[in-house]
Amino acid sequence: MISLLATRLTSVILVMLVVSALSFSIFNFLGDPVNNILGVNATLAQREELRVDLGLDQSTFVQFWRFVERAVVGDFGISYRNRQPVVDLILARLPATLELVMCATVIALATGIPMGVYTALKPRGLLSRSLQFGSLLGISMPQFLIGMLLILVFSVELRWLSAFGRGEVVTLGWWTTGLLTTSGIKALIMPTITLAVFQVSMIMRLVRGEMLEVVRTDFVKFARARGLSDRAVYLTHALRNSLLPVITITGLQIGSLIAFAIVVEAVFQWPGMGMLILQAIEFADFPVMAAYLAFVGFSFVTINLVVDLIYLAVDPRLRAK
Repeated sequence: MISLLATRLTSVILVMLVVSALSFSIFNFLGDPVNNILGVNATLAQREELRVDLGLDQSTFVQFWRFVERAVVGDFGISYRNRQPVVDLILARLPATLELVMCATVIALATGIPMGVYTALKPRGLLSRSLQFGSLLGISMPQFLIGMLLILVFSVELRWLSAFGRGEVVTLGWWTTGLLTTSGIKALIMPTITLAVFQVSMIMRLVRGEMLEVVRTDFVKFARARGLSDRAVYLTHALRNSLLPVITITGLQIGSLIAFAIVVEAVFQWPGMGMLILQAIEFADFPVMAAYLAFVGFSFVTINLVVDLIYLAVDPRLRAK
């Protein structure tokens, strides 16, 4: 276990260095933040003074090295647009995004796994065929279209839910949550469904495919020969062995949800990190963009490490090796 953790942590450091270098190199040449901050009417002296204050007069290597030194201690500099510490901006938006991602993940697992098991055990039933057709639609439809349809039905026509915003939130230390208020829960419903539709469809189809393969294996036949009930065979033996790829895909998808929740947040004007990065791209706010990519990269490598540890807990064969 210690050897595995040491290896993974080394990989985390290397990946974060590569991500930081790539993000810095790309965004350092996408635009001039001085023009976006001062506008076209600023004098040359004002531009040069601001460039020096932001450290943009230094070489690219010096800028990157200073960025890495500050990032190690959690300092990503000052936002060019908001003139506030980048860490404060991200921490203010982080609860909204993580709340949305976690709720979507819980819904995807709680519905996708049972649907996958049912469609595998009763592949020719009418409900099973309907679920498979629905999963095909869920995978094919883009998120912004799903969100707009939900807004049209539940906000415009029925007027049940709010079309934008996060609703009323409760502050718990530095964390803010809408799960403790009625308006916050209502505001969370449509963005969560929009973000979870693809995940539900993918998990359902993955579990179904794995279950169809596992139920044909010898150990399932032996379990039946021992006189075990169908419930014990399917839910204890077959399902457990079908969940290994689901763990991998779910872990990767959590990272993807954090990275690509931008579309859903833009559709519903959700005040999360997605809206923050969109504003940062518009104003060439490099510190915010670099910090966002660093956070996404760190999320991916951390989730992969957790997935590896879960593998050891689920599969005894890996522990034996």
